[in-house]
Amino acid sequence: MPGILFDEIVFGPVKSRRFGVSLGINLMPLEGKLCSFNCVYCECGLTDERKKDKLKLFSASEINASLRSRFEALKTGGLDPDNITFAGNGEPTLHPEFETLIDNTIRLRDEFFPKALITVLSNATRLDRANVKRALLRIDNNVLKLDAGTNATFQAINRPTQLITLEKVIQELKNFGGNLTIQTMLIRGDVDGNQVDNTTEEELSLWLKHIQEINPKLVMLYPIDRLTPYRTLEKVPEAEFQALVKRVEAMGIKAEVFY
Repeated sequence: MPGILFDEIVFGPVKSRRFGVSLGINLMPLEGKLCSFNCVYCECGLTDERKKDKLKLFSASEINASLRSRFEALKTGGLDPDNITFAGNGEPTLHPEFETLIDNTIRLRDEFFPKALITVLSNATRLDRANVKRALLRIDNNVLKLDAGTNATFQAINRPTQLITLEKVIQELKNFGGNLTIQTMLIRGDVDGNQVDNTTEEELSLWLKHIQEINPKLVMLYPIDRLTPYRTLEKVPEAEFQALVKRVEAMGIKAEVFY
């Protein structure tokens, strides 16, 4: 079940559904996925545990040099990105120099593209680490994942590679005091003979309760848009997203669908 891996530290700019003209930063290895989740819908494919110990992380200085070079080229070409987005081949906060990398990126952004926003897409598994939380609170958009209402569905969809529960993730999200964005993918379908579904009324009611407690500044809802490791997963109809947006907004929280 192969996926699509990024083969550069800095990639794009690309036109993003959510972030406009977005320049991507991949802090993870180029030759394989490295993540604390093994999500059933991941466009990078499934995690190969056999390769994990052989994967090479670039140093902060190597990443910073690559970023400066691309910024200089874009500036010369007259292209200003709307967003500088940390994404790529896995979970960006796993990089041991994550906080340093964020600080370096802020300095380069201020030098080359002061109007650009800095965004991190994270699965929220490392929010209990002080350096990760400090870094996320220094950027414009910390976009953190919440795909389930119950722990059983969290385990079935996100499949963490470490011992972590949905309750632990939610508590750490609540500790941001509302200064965060929640991203949620709605999916349903068969995975290895088991049905996974975060669109049932039980799941959505509990998810809404979590959202109310977390009180984010924005909720981003989106469906499958690319190939997934399991072709049996269903793209949830847009009408179901729009109905959920109304329920979120009824709690006084802004929500958007990126379909």
